Parts: sequence; structure tokens; C-alpha cells
Amino acid sequence: MSGVRHFLRDDDLTTAEQAEILDLALDMKADPLGHRPLAGGAAAILFDKPSTRTRVSFSIGVWQLGGYPLVLDPDGSQLGRGEGIGDTMRVLQRQVDLVVWRTFGQARIEELTSVATVPVINGLTDEFHPCQILADLLTLREHHGQLPGLTLAYLGDCANNMAQSYALGGAVAGLHVRLAGPADHHPDPAVLHRARHLAEATGGSVTVGTDPHAAADGADAIATDTWVSMGMEQAKDDRMGRSNPFATLRVDEAVMARTAPGAVFLHCLPAYRGYEVTAEVLDGPASVVWDEAENRLHAQKALMAFLLAASGIRPGGGHR
Repeated sequence: MSGVRHFLRDDDLTTAEQAEILDLALDMKADPLGHRPLAGGAAAILFDKPSTRTRVSFSIGVWQLGGYPLVLDPDGSQLGRGEGIGDTMRVLQRQVDLVVWRTFGQARIEELTSVATVPVINGLTDEFHPCQILADLLTLREHHGQLPGLTLAYLGDCANNMAQSYALGGAVAGLHVRLAGPADHHPDPAVLHRARHLAEATGGSVTVGTDPHAAADGADAIATDTWVSMGMEQAKDDRMGRSNPFATLRVDEAVMARTAPGAVFLHCLPAYRGYEVTAEVLDGPASVVWDEAENRLHAQKALMAFLLAASGIRPGGGHR
């Protein structure tokens, strides 16, 4: 199907489209059952990795949009037993109106979209976590008003999916994104180049360094993530032990004291108190992590509604 829209990485949206989705998310948050673009339809939500927030928010979100959330784990489909990605998609798209996939390498979800006639959403890959960034941007909108010109500092593993999505999604929004992490844990150069190119057009910026205090100075938001991402469990001892390379990047009260007045703390969760963030910060007055977690629901509902409309998908409308 020509013209079908997908959301595989943060820069799949223009600045205007991202703002439109965030505006719609605020409307949906105020009126949770007032939009029903999936009435009579269904969405397939596929999980290759464990999930709490993605599973809950997409399942409830699809239902609130009027659709049926078909949740499939690896042991609940033939995809987990070796059926081809393309063949799985050819089956699903004849019966559902949208597909969400939380998987491993980005190449897997790109292969899925190569045959897709319905929108596909990246629920998380090893390279990007764009739905989380939409929720984070929505949270910043609620607490700071408009996004352009805000400064967000991310401290930790800058080679992971969250850092790369902050760079891209933040650049699209016109943020000044500062990434601070060990020199050998920086973003993919191609991703960084793309983010900086986007920032030139939006008035934002993307910088990468190693000094957490320099990154935090005057920032409007501080963000971090676990030091042990999914799939890196074998490196847990190195990344969370005494010799771990991220120890100087822990977000504590001294880091937060360097930020601008009214600065907030973000974390995609799950969080590990005493490691990437102290309990005093995570549970303190600057923390908006629970707002952020709830906003996964509202941002993703708006995203689904946008993609369905942009792709001309109407449940039962013969798009298959």
C-alpha cells in the first residue's frame, strides 16, 4: 500500500507532525474515551522482550481508541518458532489495522515494514525507543510549556537506544540535547550526524561529552537510564560493580543542584535506586517519572490515531 506511515525511529516525524501528536495527546489525556479511530478494529502488539509500561500502555490505549489489543509473546506465535518476519506480517495485516513490535535489532522491524500495508510502530529496539521519547516530550510540555529552546541533559550510556532517541527526538522538537557518558559509550556517528542536521533546522543542538556536571549546568531536565539495558545482562557485574564506567554519571542531588529552577528528572523505568539515580532524586520533588510513565498511554494513543489517519486506514475499510 503506497502512503502507509510507520514510526520506526524518532525522525520519522517532522517537527510539525511531532507537535500535532503532542497536542492530540493532551486532548486525549483530558478526554480518554473521546477519540475512537480504531472502533471495530484491532492492533497486534508483539513482544520479543519483557515489558511492563509498553504492554500496559499500548493494550489500554488500543482499547480506549475502540480497538481490540491482540498481544502476542514469542511463545504465543509462530514468529517465536522461526516463521519468517515477512510471512508473519502478511498474515497479521489481513486481520489487524496496526502493528506494534518490541524486538531486538532495528533491521527486524525494518524487514517487517518492507511488506506492511498497515502502520508499524517501534515499541523498542536495541537502537531506538521513540515511543518513550514522545512520552518524555509530552511530560516536558506539561511542566515547561513549549519545547523549543529547552535544555535536556542525559547522563549515562550514550550508546544505548534512549540516548540515540533523545538525540533524534529532541532535535526534531528543537531542544538543546546534551549527552554525557564515557568516551567509548557514545552514539552511533550516523545517528549523531542526523540529529545535528535536524537540530540546525529546528534551532536546537546536540552535543556529546564526558562531564556530567557540564551537561547538567542550567539544564531544564535531567534524564538517565539503567546502566544494564535488556540484552546486556551478561555485563551486569562490569556495569554495576565498583569498576563500572558509569559511576561518575549517577544522578544525585549535587547534579540536580546545578540545573535551572524548575528542572525535572526523567527516567524511562525500571530504575535502580543507588545506581544510575539516587533514591533522593527518584523519589524527590523534581522527579516526574510517574507522570512520564502515564504519558506513554496518551502519547501512544495520539501516535496511533495520527498514523491511522495519515495512512488512510479505517477499520473494515478494505485497506488489506
